[in-house]
Amino acid sequence: MIVKRIELDNFRNYELLKLDLDGKTNILYGNNAQGKTNILESVYVCSTTKSHRTNKDSELINLNADESHIKLILEKNKREQRIDIHLRRNKTKGIAINGIPIKKASELFGLFNVVIFSPEDLSIIKNGPAERRKFMDIELCQLDKIYVYNLTNYNKIVTQRNRLLKDIYFKPELEQTLDVWDMQLAEYGSKIIKRREKFIEEINEIIKPIHCKLTSKKENINVVYSKNCKAEDLYNRLLENRKKDIKVKSTSVGPHKDDILFFDLNDENKNIRVYGSQGQQRTVALSLKLAEIELVKSLINDTPVLLLDDVLSELDSTRQNHLLKSLDDIQTIITCTGLDDFIENRFKINKIFQVKNGKVEEKTV
Repeated sequence: MIVKRIELDNFRNYELLKLDLDGKTNILYGNNAQGKTNILESVYVCSTTKSHRTNKDSELINLNADESHIKLILEKNKREQRIDIHLRRNKTKGIAINGIPIKKASELFGLFNVVIFSPEDLSIIKNGPAERRKFMDIELCQLDKIYVYNLTNYNKIVTQRNRLLKDIYFKPELEQTLDVWDMQLAEYGSKIIKRREKFIEEINEIIKPIHCKLTSKKENINVVYSKNCKAEDLYNRLLENRKKDIKVKSTSVGPHKDDILFFDLNDENKNIRVYGSQGQQRTVALSLKLAEIELVKSLINDTPVLLLDDVLSELDSTRQNHLLKSLDDIQTIITCTGLDDFIENRFKINKIFQVKNGKVEEKTV
């Protein structure tokens, strides 16, 4: 799977951009705040329908325009596919696949798989549980449309239930209507928990040898899915916590409270988020991203597109080398401020683009 061409019209700081990419390594370099990350963001939107930087589509539109377009041409299974995203202020985005509009954004999931790695991802281990749940959800939504359906419904029900819990404070007689929401929440929530369990099992098998190699066999990692509640117990736990939920006006039980834990088995089963050094946490984050790539490859029988957003400057030379040497068979789009690391380490670069003030110029390799 490769991106052949990106066309942007009034996206972020780009009034008009047409960019032809190589199927292997592409470097976008330039000073900060020139628009390098915006290009990666446009690619990411075409895979997930959302930005990895903002929840507001309006922020993706050029300040001098009312709407924006992204057109992406990709090659998958030797066939060319086209994705169009139409962003409008204060309106729902429009999405088309091969010129045919789709009714639901979720219909795009699975067509185009990307893995993004940014400096923020290096903090995924030490940040709050929401970041790690987001990691699971983004990957599973790209890989499993049933998961998308269950997660979408679950989130809607949690929102509705929380609204009802607030109303019950003023109208106690509404409490009996919670039964309907609890049954639905348990139905979709239990399916989410079971799929996440399988996902962590798959990640664990892949990440262990990767992390062992990254740490020169000094660490043996174990990833644990920390469930807020077992799938089969969800409905009963909702009933048990109902009085508490009414009091705090929020749903306290369910997969929206889950987490992922990382342990170093060679050091008295140390919780790396709590007791690990910054270096250990970054190594785990890198291992997690490399495992994500391998998992996607195994499940789709193809390679995802890898987006590296200025992450090399945050890694030491050992981790840089391991990351870059893992990319032989995968299309990679890398942003950076300079080319020194690539030149010094003699890494293969197929295309180089200089980005300056929303303009992109291809340079000789």
